[in-house]
This record gives sequence, structure tokens and C-alpha cells, in this order.
Amino acid sequence: MPKPFNTLTATAAPIMRSNIDTDVIIRIERLVGNSIRGTLGKWAFGSLRYLPDGSENPDFILNREPYRQAEILVTGPNFGCGSSREGAVWSLQEMGIRAVIGSGFGDIFFANCFQNGILPVVVDKVVVDSLAADIEATQGAGKVSIDLEAQTIVSPSGARHTFEIDPRRREGLLKGLDEVALTLQRDDEIRAFQASDRAARPWIHFARTPASRTSA
Repeated sequence: MPKPFNTLTATAAPIMRSNIDTDVIIRIERLVGNSIRGTLGKWAFGSLRYLPDGSENPDFILNREPYRQAEILVTGPNFGCGSSREGAVWSLQEMGIRAVIGSGFGDIFFANCFQNGILPVVVDKVVVDSLAADIEATQGAGKVSIDLEAQTIVSPSGARHTFEIDPRRREGLLKGLDEVALTLQRDDEIRAFQASDRAARPWIHFARTPASRTSA
């Protein structure tokens, strides 16, 4: 089950490049094998994070202090676009990311975040740019706070921003439940509907006996 998310005050790293796709977040070859979970964090953003000789790229923000400890990413437009690989979310989660704030995300990446306990926050680009500027002004020392219950973000300068979120997805994150678990919470309603529908339309629920085969 996803880890419940309520409030988070943490180091945030601005990665403002547009259209960072899931292949940049995690290369497909890193998702091959039976034991990939637990090993993906070190390969997140591999093409940005490492030089051709395998050493760290000192220009990449997550290779610098205090951003190495970032639990929040502030991202450019259309973050997580591209292929539907859930491993992109797993890799961020394994490197310690718990929330991503941006003006827009790839649709499948966005949904996968909720399924794995990462909060994707959509706000206007002007808010994203303001957060990034505030973070950079403190050289990463200023923390960003997110309150999912109140649906607010507080920047290092103290500026407060609100955000909207689907109520069902918000409930799932607050309780640490995925879509299946959220659905099972309504098991009594589902069973009651099935019973009434069976009474109203018995022919829909009739178990048909397979026709017997005859020899040619």
C-alpha cells in the first residue's frame, strides 16, 4: 500500500526543463529483470545525473547539497510525458521523492504517482516559477511545505498557494490507499447493488451451462 501523505516540509529541487519524459526519468533497460524494485533510485535521471564515464555530473542539481536530500521536485511543463512506464514513479520514490509540483504532467505518470503514494500538484506556471525562484534565492536551504488536508503550498519566503485535487485521489493519499483499496471500502454498496440488480435482471446474472460437445 502507498505510504499515507498528509503534510510534508522538506528540501525542494527545481528541475525546470520542459518535457522531461519517462525515458529521461528512468531508462527502459533499467526496468529489465525480476529484482528491479529497490534498485531504481540510483538510476533516476541517469542521463542527467551521470557523465559518460559514470561519474556524477556536478552541474545536475540533485548531485549538489542540499538538493541531494530533496523530497520535493519543482518541475517544468509536461513533466513525466512519454511512455507509460510505472518504473518512472518507482525510481523517484526510491530516491526519496514524495511530491512533485508543476504546471502539467504526462497523464499516465500523473495517475501512477497517486497509485504509489507520490503527490503530484498542479498549479499555474507563475506559481511554479515563483517557487523555483524562492528556492534558488536560499540556495536550497529554505524548505517548501505542502499540506494535503488544507491543499496549500508554502514557499521558503512564506508565500502561500492553494491547489486543487480530485477528492477521491486526495482521500487515497491521505489514507494510504490505492484505487483497489478505495473501491473495496465501498464493498457493502457494491454487494447491495449486485443483489438488487440480480433481483431486477436475473437473466443478466444467470450462469449459463456450457453446451455439450457432440462427436462429428
